[in-house]
Amino acid sequence: MMYLIFRFIDSSKIYSLFFVFSLSLFFGGIMDFSGILLLITIPSANELKMFVVESKAGAIACMLFALLFLGTWPAFLTLLERRGRLPQHTYLDYSITNLLAAVFIALTFGEIGKNTLEKPNFTLQLTQLKDNWPTVLFAMGGGVFLSLGNLATQYALALVGLSLTEVITASITVVIGTTINYFLDDKINKAEILFSGVACFLIAVCLGSAVHSSNAADNKAKIKSLQSDHKPRIDATYTSTSTETFTEKGTKDLENGNGAKAGTAHFLVEIENRRAIKVFGKSTLIGLAITFFAGCCFSLFSPAFNLASNDQWHTLKKGVPNLVVYTAFFYFSISCFVIAIILNINFLYRPVLGLPRSSFKAYLGDWNGRGWALMAGLLCGFGNGLQFMGGQAAGYAAADAVQALPLVSTFWGVLLFGEYRKSSRRTYILLISMLLMFIVAVAILMASSGHRK
Repeated sequence: MMYLIFRFIDSSKIYSLFFVFSLSLFFGGIMDFSGILLLITIPSANELKMFVVESKAGAIACMLFALLFLGTWPAFLTLLERRGRLPQHTYLDYSITNLLAAVFIALTFGEIGKNTLEKPNFTLQLTQLKDNWPTVLFAMGGGVFLSLGNLATQYALALVGLSLTEVITASITVVIGTTINYFLDDKINKAEILFSGVACFLIAVCLGSAVHSSNAADNKAKIKSLQSDHKPRIDATYTSTSTETFTEKGTKDLENGNGAKAGTAHFLVEIENRRAIKVFGKSTLIGLAITFFAGCCFSLFSPAFNLASNDQWHTLKKGVPNLVVYTAFFYFSISCFVIAIILNINFLYRPVLGLPRSSFKAYLGDWNGRGWALMAGLLCGFGNGLQFMGGQAAGYAAADAVQALPLVSTFWGVLLFGEYRKSSRRTYILLISMLLMFIVAVAILMASSGHRK
């Protein structure tokens, strides 16, 4: 049945499989993916071409799913940090499933279709490393940039907040990354439309900074209204240990509204007492500096991947095929995984931002919230894969529309974490203006989609 759907709707053949997969992710259903794989591989290899997204409609579908996935996974990391789980533990879990998502995509979509020397599938191209190693290095370089950006993001989320972190990193990515991709893709996107969208992102980041400034002033006023005995305890203990759980008796679940009322000063204090990274008393400039560093890293990973899959700099010898998107994504994810593991194991023993020292043994025994961390890795992995699949068809500059993550992350920030609750009217006006500008930016960037020949 899945095969028939793909053959019947050629221009949007990717929709069905990822729709089924996303349902299983969000509704927790149990699904036999081996059955799906069997249905996909029923036709003989000679009957199918390499499975790639070729139409503009299919590319836009990939971008929309990527926007949903990439805007959701940071909310899971924020959830765990606010519940006291050490970010080093969370990111190690996240890294595992992020790599598994790439392997899943490579072994399914990357193996569909006829295998030729000119258009090799995933496994054949793995054996051609001695010929295509220059573009493999580009792919792995992109993975390094993404890993460093994600690592910085997990700390920026605590210091700056979910919404503003996504606003700044997404806007830097679009302004720098989209410009680079536009020229790498030989200007297949409509410049007058594309850069109008980039301008909207610039306006959005200015509005986002104003939102953060206004909301910070609101929170400061709330804290000052408390009596001295209600001020946050700086010596609050950490809860991410193998012997404690998130549902411990007497522990209030802030995300479900069982603690202090969202938006109040008591709510802010309870969050501070429970979270892993203590933010009261820390300079906002530190958080903003980390956020801008993450944005610069994010702005470079997509152009590096573009070079890996299209070889615009002609680094390959004549006759050597370009890396297919699935092979490039595999190498990309391998380097992302290696960097993440090395840095986070180091942070276990040499923590930053006042976090407590941990160990690999403590990490292995910390099952509190591990499911959320693993889910975050899957969402990020599939989101990146979809972004690259759409970018290969419609241009990586247009695919940067998925960087409008605040549309999704702000929703989770308000719904789960009480961000902007009981804020001033000025904050609400700026927030709504920011979100509207992102909606306009996404629409314009998608409208600039071209078609790669």
